[in-house]
Amino acid sequence: MKQQSVLIVTSEFPPQPGGIGDHAYNLAYYLERSGYRVTVLADCRSDDGREEQRFDAGLSFTVVRIPMSKRRFTMYLQRIRLYKELLQETNIVLASGKFSLWNVGFASGRFKGKKIAIVHGTEVNFSNKILHASVNKALQQFSKIIAVSNFTKGLLSKPLQEKTVVIPNGFNPNKWESHPEVGVRLTGSPKLITVGHVSPRKGQQEVIKLLPALQEQFPDISYHCVGLPTGQQACETLAKELDVFERVFFHGRVSNDTLYALLQDSDVFVMLSTITGSGDVEGFGIALLEANALGLPTIGATGCGIEDAIDVGRSGFLVDLGDMEGFKQALQQCMNDKDRLAVSAKEWAAKHDWERIIERYVGVIGEVHSK
Repeated sequence: MKQQSVLIVTSEFPPQPGGIGDHAYNLAYYLERSGYRVTVLADCRSDDGREEQRFDAGLSFTVVRIPMSKRRFTMYLQRIRLYKELLQETNIVLASGKFSLWNVGFASGRFKGKKIAIVHGTEVNFSNKILHASVNKALQQFSKIIAVSNFTKGLLSKPLQEKTVVIPNGFNPNKWESHPEVGVRLTGSPKLITVGHVSPRKGQQEVIKLLPALQEQFPDISYHCVGLPTGQQACETLAKELDVFERVFFHGRVSNDTLYALLQDSDVFVMLSTITGSGDVEGFGIALLEANALGLPTIGATGCGIEDAIDVGRSGFLVDLGDMEGFKQALQQCMNDKDRLAVSAKEWAAKHDWERIIERYVGVIGEVHSK
Protein backbone atom coordinates (compact mmCIF):
# COMPACT_ATOMS: atom_id res chain seq x y z
CA MET A 1 0.00 0.00 0.00
CA LYS A 2 1.36 3.40 -1.00
CA GLN A 3 2.31 5.61 1.96
CA GLN A 4 -0.14 8.45 2.38
CA SER A 5 1.32 11.94 2.23
CA VAL A 6 0.03 14.64 4.60
CA LEU A 7 0.71 18.36 4.27
CA ILE A 8 0.15 20.46 7.40
CA VAL A 9 -0.25 24.17 6.69
CA THR A 10 0.02 26.11 9.94
CA SER A 11 0.21 29.72 11.07
CA GLU A 12 2.55 28.83 13.97
CA PHE A 13 5.28 26.28 14.54
CA PRO A 14 8.03 25.80 17.12
CA PRO A 15 10.55 26.80 18.29
CA GLN A 16 8.55 30.03 18.69
CA PRO A 17 5.86 29.72 21.40
CA GLY A 18 2.15 29.38 20.71
CA GLY A 19 -0.64 26.87 21.24
CA ILE A 20 -1.40 26.44 17.52
CA GLY A 21 2.28 25.75 16.87
CA ASP A 22 2.50 23.24 19.71
CA HIS A 23 -0.57 21.49 18.31
CA ALA A 24 0.84 21.44 14.75
CA TYR A 25 4.19 20.05 15.91
CA ASN A 26 2.64 17.17 17.83
CA LEU A 27 0.21 16.47 15.01
CA ALA A 28 3.13 16.19 12.57
CA TYR A 29 5.27 14.12 14.95
CA TYR A 30 2.58 11.59 15.81
CA LEU A 31 1.19 11.31 12.28
CA GLU A 32 4.66 10.41 11.05
CA ARG A 33 4.94 7.82 13.80
CA SER A 34 1.59 6.46 12.57
CA GLY A 35 3.06 5.80 9.12
CA TYR A 36 2.27 8.98 7.17
CA ARG A 37 4.81 10.96 5.16
CA VAL A 38 4.52 14.44 6.69
CA THR A 39 5.48 17.88 5.40
CA VAL A 40 4.82 21.11 7.30
CA LEU A 41 4.48 24.56 5.73
CA ALA A 42 5.05 27.32 8.28
CA ASP A 43 6.52 30.80 8.71
CA CYS A 44 9.86 31.80 10.12
CA ARG A 45 9.11 34.12 13.03
CA SER A 46 12.67 35.09 13.96
CA ASP A 47 14.34 37.80 11.89
CA ASP A 48 17.23 35.71 10.56
CA GLY A 49 15.60 32.27 10.72
CA ARG A 50 18.55 30.66 12.49
CA GLU A 51 16.52 29.53 15.49
CA GLU A 52 14.10 27.75 13.17
CA GLN A 53 16.95 26.19 11.17
CA ARG A 54 18.48 24.66 14.30
CA PHE A 55 15.09 23.34 15.42
CA ASP A 56 14.12 21.91 12.02
CA ALA A 57 17.48 20.12 11.65
CA GLY A 58 16.54 17.79 14.51
CA LEU A 59 13.17 16.75 13.06
CA SER A 60 12.42 13.51 11.23
CA PHE A 61 9.82 15.13 8.97
CA THR A 62 10.18 18.01 6.51
CA VAL A 63 9.44 21.63 7.40
CA VAL A 64 9.26 24.23 4.63
CA ARG A 65 9.57 27.79 5.98
CA ILE A 66 8.51 31.15 4.60
CA PRO A 67 11.32 33.62 5.44
CA MET A 68 10.47 36.61 7.61
CA SER A 69 10.03 39.85 5.68
CA LYS A 70 9.10 43.39 6.67
CA ARG A 71 6.98 43.43 3.53
CA ARG A 72 4.19 41.18 4.82
CA PHE A 73 2.49 41.04 1.44
CA THR A 74 5.48 39.21 -0.03
CA MET A 75 5.15 36.60 2.72
CA TYR A 76 1.50 36.07 1.78
CA LEU A 77 2.48 35.48 -1.84
CA GLN A 78 5.26 33.12 -0.77
CA ARG A 79 2.83 31.08 1.32
CA ILE A 80 0.50 30.67 -1.64
CA ARG A 81 3.32 29.80 -4.08
CA LEU A 82 4.94 27.22 -1.80
CA TYR A 83 1.57 25.73 -0.92
CA LYS A 84 0.74 25.16 -4.59
CA GLU A 85 4.14 23.52 -5.15
CA LEU A 86 3.73 21.18 -2.17
CA LEU A 87 0.19 20.23 -3.24
CA GLN A 88 1.67 18.24 -6.11
CA GLU A 89 3.23 15.78 -3.66
CA THR A 90 0.35 15.21 -1.22
CA ASN A 91 -3.14 13.79 -1.03
CA ILE A 92 -4.28 15.08 2.39
CA VAL A 93 -4.00 18.70 3.59
CA LEU A 94 -4.56 19.81 7.19
CA ALA A 95 -4.93 23.58 7.67
CA SER A 96 -4.49 25.18 11.11
CA GLY A 97 -4.67 28.91 11.82
CA LYS A 98 -6.29 31.93 10.17
CA PHE A 99 -4.23 32.49 7.02
CA SER A 100 -3.82 28.73 6.57
CA LEU A 101 -7.60 28.37 6.31
CA TRP A 102 -7.74 31.08 3.66
CA ASN A 103 -4.74 29.70 1.79
CA VAL A 104 -5.97 26.10 1.67
CA GLY A 105 -9.61 27.09 1.24
CA PHE A 106 -9.12 29.44 -1.69
CA ALA A 107 -5.78 28.57 -3.34
CA SER A 108 -6.03 24.82 -3.90
CA GLY A 109 -6.89 25.03 -7.61
CA ARG A 110 -7.85 21.63 -9.01
CA PHE A 111 -6.40 19.67 -6.10
CA LYS A 112 -8.09 16.27 -6.09
CA GLY A 113 -7.10 15.26 -2.57
CA LYS A 114 -8.92 15.97 0.66
CA LYS A 115 -8.74 19.08 2.85
CA ILE A 116 -9.34 19.10 6.59
CA ALA A 117 -9.57 22.31 8.64
CA ILE A 118 -8.50 22.51 12.29
CA VAL A 119 -10.13 25.39 14.16
CA HIS A 120 -8.93 26.59 17.57
CA GLY A 121 -11.13 29.57 18.45
CA THR A 122 -10.13 33.10 17.46
CA GLU A 123 -10.04 32.42 13.72
CA VAL A 124 -13.77 31.57 13.75
CA ASN A 125 -14.78 34.34 16.16
CA PHE A 126 -13.73 37.58 14.45
CA SER A 127 -15.90 40.56 15.38
CA ASN A 128 -15.01 42.07 11.99
CA LYS A 129 -17.86 40.95 9.72
CA ILE A 130 -15.72 40.79 6.56
CA LEU A 131 -13.05 38.62 8.22
CA HIS A 132 -15.72 36.43 9.80
CA ALA A 133 -17.52 35.92 6.49
CA SER A 134 -14.27 35.18 4.62
CA VAL A 135 -13.27 32.45 7.11
CA ASN A 136 -16.74 30.91 6.88
CA LYS A 137 -16.47 30.90 3.09
CA ALA A 138 -13.06 29.26 3.29
CA LEU A 139 -14.33 26.57 5.67
CA GLN A 140 -17.05 25.65 3.18
CA GLN A 141 -14.27 24.39 0.88
CA PHE A 142 -13.11 21.70 3.34
CA SER A 143 -14.29 18.10 3.46
CA LYS A 144 -14.13 18.03 7.25
CA ILE A 145 -13.58 20.41 10.16
CA ILE A 146 -11.92 19.43 13.43
CA ALA A 147 -12.61 21.72 16.42
CA VAL A 148 -10.36 21.52 19.48
CA SER A 149 -13.27 22.01 21.89
CA ASN A 150 -17.06 21.95 22.05
CA PHE A 151 -16.87 25.69 22.72
CA THR A 152 -15.02 26.26 19.43
CA LYS A 153 -17.47 24.06 17.53
CA GLY A 154 -20.27 26.20 18.96
CA LEU A 155 -18.74 29.29 17.33
CA LEU A 156 -19.39 27.83 13.87
CA SER A 157 -22.56 28.26 11.85
CA LYS A 158 -25.03 25.36 11.94
CA PRO A 159 -24.19 24.12 8.41
CA LEU A 160 -20.46 24.04 9.27
CA GLN A 161 -21.15 22.27 12.58
CA GLU A 162 -22.70 19.40 10.62
CA LYS A 163 -19.31 18.47 9.17
CA THR A 164 -17.36 19.21 12.37
CA VAL A 165 -15.96 16.71 14.84
CA VAL A 166 -14.43 17.67 18.20
CA ILE A 167 -10.98 16.32 19.01
CA PRO A 168 -9.50 17.96 22.13
CA ASN A 169 -6.01 19.32 22.24
CA GLY A 170 -3.36 16.79 23.14
CA PHE A 171 -0.55 16.72 25.66
CA ASN A 172 2.90 15.34 24.87
CA PRO A 173 4.30 13.75 28.06
CA ASN A 174 7.79 13.82 26.51
CA LYS A 175 7.85 17.51 27.34
CA TRP A 176 8.41 16.69 31.01
CA GLU A 177 10.49 13.51 30.57
CA SER A 178 13.80 14.61 32.08
CA HIS A 179 15.17 17.95 33.18
CA PRO A 180 18.41 19.08 34.77
CA GLU A 181 18.17 20.80 38.12
CA VAL A 182 17.28 24.47 37.61
CA GLY A 183 17.74 26.80 40.57
CA VAL A 184 14.25 28.29 40.64
CA ARG A 185 12.46 29.03 43.88
CA LEU A 186 9.31 31.13 43.94
CA THR A 187 8.20 33.30 46.83
CA GLY A 188 4.77 33.38 48.39
CA SER A 189 2.05 30.99 49.49
CA PRO A 190 -0.09 30.05 47.73
CA LYS A 191 1.89 30.58 44.52
CA LEU A 192 -0.37 31.14 41.50
CA ILE A 193 1.05 30.81 38.00
CA THR A 194 -0.14 31.54 34.46
CA VAL A 195 1.81 30.34 31.43
CA GLY A 196 1.04 32.12 28.17
CA HIS A 197 1.50 35.29 26.19
CA VAL A 198 0.88 38.19 28.62
CA SER A 199 -2.26 39.52 26.95
CA PRO A 200 -5.97 40.18 27.56
CA ARG A 201 -6.88 36.75 26.13
CA LYS A 202 -4.76 34.89 28.67
CA GLY A 203 -6.33 36.91 31.50
CA GLN A 204 -3.36 37.94 33.64
CA GLN A 205 -5.06 41.24 34.43
CA GLU A 206 -8.16 39.37 35.63
CA VAL A 207 -6.03 37.55 38.20
CA ILE A 208 -4.34 40.77 39.31
CA LYS A 209 -7.76 42.36 39.89
CA LEU A 210 -8.53 39.62 42.43
CA LEU A 211 -5.31 39.97 44.43
CA PRO A 212 -6.38 42.82 46.77
CA ALA A 213 -9.24 40.73 48.14
CA LEU A 214 -7.35 37.43 47.97
CA GLN A 215 -4.54 38.74 50.15
CA GLU A 216 -7.02 39.18 53.00
CA GLN A 217 -7.56 35.41 53.09
CA PHE A 218 -4.08 34.47 51.88
CA PRO A 219 -1.64 37.07 53.31
CA ASP A 220 1.44 35.64 51.54
CA ILE A 221 -0.14 35.02 48.12
CA SER A 222 1.97 35.63 45.01
CA TYR A 223 1.26 35.55 41.27
CA HIS A 224 3.79 34.51 38.62
CA CYS A 225 3.39 35.22 34.88
CA VAL A 226 5.43 33.23 32.36
CA GLY A 227 5.37 34.09 28.65
CA LEU A 228 6.06 36.73 26.03
CA PRO A 229 5.72 40.10 27.84
CA THR A 230 3.70 42.00 25.22
CA GLY A 231 1.09 43.17 27.73
CA GLN A 232 3.34 43.29 30.77
CA GLN A 233 3.36 47.08 31.15
CA ALA A 234 -0.43 47.23 31.40
CA CYS A 235 -0.36 44.49 34.04
CA GLU A 236 2.34 46.30 36.02
CA THR A 237 0.37 49.55 35.91
CA LEU A 238 -2.75 47.78 37.16
CA ALA A 239 -0.82 46.02 39.94
CA LYS A 240 0.59 49.35 41.12
CA GLU A 241 -2.85 50.98 41.08
CA LEU A 242 -4.22 48.13 43.21
CA ASP A 243 -1.20 48.18 45.53
CA VAL A 244 -0.28 44.54 44.81
CA PHE A 245 2.78 45.18 42.65
CA GLU A 246 5.11 43.38 45.07
CA ARG A 247 3.00 40.23 44.72
CA VAL A 248 3.22 39.98 40.91
CA PHE A 249 6.29 38.56 39.14
CA PHE A 250 7.02 38.43 35.40
CA HIS A 251 9.44 35.76 34.19
CA GLY A 252 9.22 36.37 30.42
CA ARG A 253 9.76 33.64 27.86
CA VAL A 254 11.76 30.84 29.49
CA SER A 255 13.38 27.56 28.46
CA ASN A 256 11.48 24.31 28.85
CA ASP A 257 13.72 23.33 31.78
CA THR A 258 12.99 26.59 33.60
CA LEU A 259 9.27 26.27 32.88
CA TYR A 260 9.30 22.80 34.39
CA ALA A 261 10.99 24.13 37.52
CA LEU A 262 8.56 27.07 37.81
CA LEU A 263 5.53 24.81 37.55
CA GLN A 264 6.98 22.33 40.02
CA ASP A 265 7.42 25.11 42.57
CA SER A 266 3.91 26.55 42.08
CA ASP A 267 0.69 25.65 43.90
CA VAL A 268 -2.11 26.43 41.43
CA PHE A 269 -2.22 27.12 37.69
CA VAL A 270 -4.66 29.92 36.82
CA MET A 271 -6.04 31.02 33.44
CA LEU A 272 -8.92 33.52 33.57
CA SER A 273 -9.18 34.04 29.83
CA THR A 274 -11.33 36.78 28.35
CA ILE A 275 -12.86 37.34 24.93
CA THR A 276 -11.40 40.55 23.48
CA GLY A 277 -13.21 43.15 21.41
CA SER A 278 -11.72 41.74 18.21
CA GLY A 279 -13.00 38.25 19.05
CA ASP A 280 -9.72 36.80 20.31
CA VAL A 281 -10.69 33.84 22.47
CA GLU A 282 -9.12 30.85 24.22
CA GLY A 283 -10.18 27.78 22.27
CA PHE A 284 -8.86 25.14 24.67
CA GLY A 285 -5.82 25.83 26.88
CA ILE A 286 -3.11 23.19 26.44
CA ALA A 287 -1.04 24.85 29.19
CA LEU A 288 -3.61 23.66 31.74
CA LEU A 289 -3.03 20.02 30.75
CA GLU A 290 0.74 20.53 30.91
CA ALA A 291 0.35 21.80 34.47
CA ASN A 292 -2.01 18.93 35.34
CA ALA A 293 0.58 16.42 34.14
CA LEU A 294 2.88 17.68 36.91
CA GLY A 295 0.12 17.31 39.50
CA LEU A 296 -0.79 21.00 39.55
CA PRO A 297 -4.52 21.78 39.93
CA THR A 298 -6.01 24.47 37.69
CA ILE A 299 -8.55 27.27 37.97
CA GLY A 300 -9.98 28.50 34.68
CA ALA A 301 -12.67 30.82 33.39
CA THR A 302 -16.06 29.78 32.11
CA GLY A 303 -17.33 31.01 28.75
CA CYS A 304 -14.41 29.78 26.61
CA GLY A 305 -12.65 26.58 25.52
CA ILE A 306 -11.08 26.17 28.96
CA GLU A 307 -14.34 24.52 29.99
CA ASP A 308 -13.23 21.50 27.91
CA ALA A 309 -9.74 21.53 29.42
CA ILE A 310 -10.80 21.15 33.07
CA ASP A 311 -12.42 18.13 34.71
CA VAL A 312 -14.24 20.05 37.44
CA GLY A 313 -13.47 18.80 40.94
CA ARG A 314 -10.76 16.44 39.68
CA SER A 315 -8.22 18.40 37.63
CA GLY A 316 -9.34 21.82 38.83
CA PHE A 317 -12.24 24.25 38.98
CA LEU A 318 -14.13 26.70 36.76
CA VAL A 319 -15.17 30.19 37.89
CA ASP A 320 -16.99 33.08 36.26
CA LEU A 321 -14.89 36.16 35.54
CA GLY A 322 -15.11 38.59 38.43
CA ASP A 323 -16.57 36.02 40.82
CA MET A 324 -14.37 36.75 43.83
CA GLU A 325 -16.10 34.36 46.21
CA GLY A 326 -16.11 31.59 43.64
CA PHE A 327 -12.39 32.04 43.05
CA LYS A 328 -11.63 32.09 46.80
CA GLN A 329 -13.52 28.85 47.27
CA ALA A 330 -11.77 27.20 44.32
CA LEU A 331 -8.36 28.29 45.56
CA GLN A 332 -9.09 27.08 49.09
CA GLN A 333 -10.18 23.70 47.71
CA CYS A 334 -6.98 23.46 45.69
CA MET A 335 -4.89 24.10 48.79
CA ASN A 336 -6.94 21.87 51.13
CA ASP A 337 -7.10 18.90 48.76
CA LYS A 338 -3.67 19.00 47.14
CA ASP A 339 -2.82 15.30 47.29
CA ARG A 340 -6.08 14.01 45.79
CA LEU A 341 -6.14 16.69 43.08
CA ALA A 342 -2.53 15.95 42.15
CA VAL A 343 -3.42 12.33 41.40
CA SER A 344 -6.63 13.04 39.49
CA ALA A 345 -5.05 15.95 37.57
CA LYS A 346 -2.34 13.60 36.27
CA GLU A 347 -5.01 11.09 35.26
CA TRP A 348 -6.90 13.81 33.35
CA ALA A 349 -3.74 14.89 31.50
CA ALA A 350 -3.02 11.24 30.59
CA LYS A 351 -6.41 11.02 28.84
CA HIS A 352 -5.13 13.72 26.48
CA ASP A 353 -1.84 12.00 25.69
CA TRP A 354 -1.09 12.50 22.00
CA GLU A 355 -0.68 8.72 21.68
CA ARG A 356 -4.45 8.58 22.24
CA ILE A 357 -5.44 11.81 20.49
CA ILE A 358 -3.63 10.90 17.26
CA GLU A 359 -5.78 7.78 16.87
CA ARG A 360 -8.79 10.05 16.48
CA TYR A 361 -7.01 12.15 13.84
CA VAL A 362 -6.02 9.01 11.96
CA GLY A 363 -9.66 7.91 12.08
CA VAL A 364 -10.88 11.20 10.58
CA ILE A 365 -8.16 11.20 7.90
CA GLY A 366 -9.04 7.61 6.95
CA GLU A 367 -12.74 8.39 6.79
CA VAL A 368 -12.24 11.49 4.63
CA HIS A 369 -9.66 9.84 2.35
CA SER A 370 -11.94 6.88 1.63
CA LYS A 371 -14.82 9.06 0.38
